[in-house]
This record gives sequence, structure tokens and C-alpha cells, in this order.
Amino acid sequence: MIILSKLADYGVIVATHLASVAPAQVNAVHLAADTRLPQTTVAKVLKLLAKAGIVSAVRGAAGGYRLTRHAHAISVAEIVAAIDGDFAMTQCTSKIGPCDRLHYCPTRPHWHRINQAVGDALGGITLGEMILPSQPIPSFAPQFNIETTAP
Repeated sequence: MIILSKLADYGVIVATHLASVAPAQVNAVHLAADTRLPQTTVAKVLKLLAKAGIVSAVRGAAGGYRLTRHAHAISVAEIVAAIDGDFAMTQCTSKIGPCDRLHYCPTRPHWHRINQAVGDALGGITLGEMILPSQPIPSFAPQFNIETTAP
């Protein structure tokens, strides 16, 4: 099973909420209440998103957070990378450290392609799309047209 970290998931939730109220700014307390996430978690996510340049903060009584760009210009991949770092599905494609099987693994070259495909999929979805009503996901299975003829 491939699963994002909880913090990355929460990052997408927080950023999507900011996209849904843009261009307004929202303070961390209201963001936590609106998203039903713990306030400390929201604060941590906002700090990471701000460090990555995805959100900006305004201090003061009327302060809060807002997206730095239009929601259609920010991909889910950017949010995940801001929270979890570079995307990698296996140790040999990550920056964690070398795999023991590095020099003789027959699958290693293919994992880079798989990482690219998953990264492209996440990069192809924007926050602007995340706030739209759910759309059916197209099937990637081949479609067959079977014609029958009557005898």
C-alpha cells in the first residue's frame, strides 16, 4: 500500500481550504476549526507551507494565511513535497541512503519511471481542482468493442 504521511494529507486539506476561501486570509485558529484538525498540527503545516512559499502570513489582529498564487497554479505534488520532501516510493529512489541491492537489482531502473508517473499524477491535480465537485476518474483499462453478428 502506498500512503502519504498524515501531515502531507493534512497539508492538502489545509491548502485546499485556503483555496476554497481565496483570496481571503484565515487565521490558524479558524483554519483548525474549519478543517477539524488539531490547532498545533495546522500551525506546523502552515509553517512548512510558508517555508515552501505556498502560503504567506500576515501578522496582527486582522492577520492570517493565504495562498501566494492562484489555486490553479499550485499542484498537490507541491503541497506533498513541502511537507514530506521529494517523492520516492522505494529506498533506492530516495535520498535516505543506498539500498543493499543497488548494483544488482533488476527492478531499480523501473522504479524511477514509476516515481515519475506518480509524481506526474500528483502534479497534474491543482488545488483549484480539489475544491471542485468530485469528478469520476477515467479508466486506464483498454476498452474493447465486441461486435456480434447474428447467424
